[in-house]
Amino acid sequence: MVLRHPSRSLAPLRLYGKRIMLRPLAPNDFRSWSEVRQRNGEWLTVWEPSRQAHQPDPTTDRSAFSSRCLQRDRDRAAGTAYQFGIFVDQQIAGEVNLNNVIRGAMQSCTVGYWIDQAHAGNGYTAEGVVLVLQFAFEQLGLHRVEICIVPRNHRSRRIVEKLGIRDEGTAQRYLEINGEWEDHIRYGITSEEWTTRRSELVSAWISG
Repeated sequence: MVLRHPSRSLAPLRLYGKRIMLRPLAPNDFRSWSEVRQRNGEWLTVWEPSRQAHQPDPTTDRSAFSSRCLQRDRDRAAGTAYQFGIFVDQQIAGEVNLNNVIRGAMQSCTVGYWIDQAHAGNGYTAEGVVLVLQFAFEQLGLHRVEICIVPRNHRSRRIVEKLGIRDEGTAQRYLEINGEWEDHIRYGITSEEWTTRRSELVSAWISG
C-alpha cells in the first residue's frame, strides 16, 4: 500500500491495493457515484438505514451529495471518520468507510462497505477492507475495528469470513436498517491480531 498524507488535514489521501484505489469522494464525483447508486438501488438500500423523508436524496440531488462530501471532509479533519470511494480502473465501484472513531480508553472504530453489483464477487470489497484495516491500525493507531452485519446478509458476511475476522456474537435489534431494528453479528479484530496476521493479509490483498 502507498499512503500519502495520513494526517487529519484535508490533503489528498489515497490508499492503493493490488487492483483498487481508495480515496475520499468529492463533489465532482456526483455523476458517476449517482449512476452507480441509482442502478444498485434495490441491491443496496435493503441493507442500509432508511433516509428521513425530509432529507434530500444525495443520489439524485447534487447539492445534497456535495454537502455529504463536505461533511465527510470535516469528519476526516476532526479524526472522527474516514470515508473512501472504491475505484476500479479509475471508476467508482463502491465505498468502504471507517466510522465512529473513539479515542480515549477504547481506541476503536467501525467499518461499513458496499459494492456495485456489477463488481460483486471479484474480491474488491475484501481488498478495500484490508486497506482500511491497515490504515486504522498502522496510521491511526487504533486498537480495535468492528464490522456489524445483519445475519441474513450472506454476501457481506462472506467478506469478513473470507478474511478470517472473528465472530463476537449477535447483538439483538442493534441498528435500524431499512425501517426495522435488526440484529447484527459483530465481527472484531484487534491490533494484536493485525500484527500476527499482517504479513498474510498484506501479501494476499495489498502487495506481493
